[in-house]
Amino acid sequence: MGPGDDMTVNTARRFSSPAEVTERLAGAKYLADHHLAVTIYLADQLDKPVLCEGPAGVGKTELAKAVAEATGGRLIRLQCYEGLDEAKALYEWNYKKQLLRIQADSSESEWERVEQDIFAEEFLLSRPLLTAIRSPDPVVLLIDEVDRVEVETEALLLEVLSDWQVSIPELGTIRASTQPFVVLTSNNTRELSEALKRRCLFLHMDYPTIEREKEIILARVPGIDAAFAEQIARVVRSIRGFDLKKPPSVSETLDWARTLLVLGLDRVDGGVTRDTLSLLLKYQQDIERVKTELVVQEP
Repeated sequence: MGPGDDMTVNTARRFSSPAEVTERLAGAKYLADHHLAVTIYLADQLDKPVLCEGPAGVGKTELAKAVAEATGGRLIRLQCYEGLDEAKALYEWNYKKQLLRIQADSSESEWERVEQDIFAEEFLLSRPLLTAIRSPDPVVLLIDEVDRVEVETEALLLEVLSDWQVSIPELGTIRASTQPFVVLTSNNTRELSEALKRRCLFLHMDYPTIEREKEIILARVPGIDAAFAEQIARVVRSIRGFDLKKPPSVSETLDWARTLLVLGLDRVDGGVTRDTLSLLLKYQQDIERVKTELVVQEP
C-alpha cells in the first residue's frame, strides 16, 4: 500500500473509564483529580486532542509523559518556539545527501530520472508531526508550549490535527494508520485561535491544593513521611502567595523535598527555608522578597 492509498485509521481505545485513567496514571506516579481523569477519558473516546492550559510547572508536560507510560505508547514531543516552521515540525529533505546523489549521477542525462531518485524515501527527514502520523504503533504526541508559535504555524498544526494526513508533493499523501493521543500545552502567553480551541478538549491546570501537593510529594519522594510532606506543601503554598516573577513549580517542590531529606531534616523552619530558597525560586528578586517576608513573619 502506497503513501497515498486509503487506509482506515486505528482508533483503539486506551481507557475504559475515568476511574481507570486515575488508576493507571497513579501507576505512572501521576495523581489525577476527577476532572482531569474525565477529560483524558473523553479525549480518548472522542479522538480529540487535549489542550492543557495553565502556569508553568503545574504538570502539563508530565501529564503527556504519564499517559504515554500508562498506555505503553511511545512519546513523541514537538517543542514549540518562536520561528518553528514546517521543516522542523513536519519534514524536510536531506539536501546534503541529495547533492551527493546528484554528483554521483552527474553522467545521467535525463533530469526527470535524477529528480525521482533524489526525492525518495531515503532522503526524507521526518520531524515530530510526520513521525507521529507514520507510526504503526500507538503514540502520545506532545505539542509543548503551543502558545509560543506564530499564527501561521498554529494553522499548520490545526490542519494536521484535523485531517491526520500530510501531503508531500514528491511522495503523495501520507495518512495516519493509528491516530495518536495528542496533548497540547500552553502557558497562556498569547491567545490561541478559536479554531484550535474548538478542535480540542480544554483542560485548565493550576497549582495543586496543599493536600494534593502533599500526595504528590509522598508519591514521588521515597522515604518522606506524611507530616513532613504536608509541612513542605504548606510552606510552598505560602510562598506562591507572594508577588513573584515565577512561583515554585511542582517539580521544584519535589527537588526541595529531596534536598531537605539529603540534609537530614525532618521539619522546616524559617532558617532552613531561607538557606534553600534557590531550590524553589529562580530569580534573585523573588529570593530577596521571600527572605524579607520570612524575616517579617518571624517573632
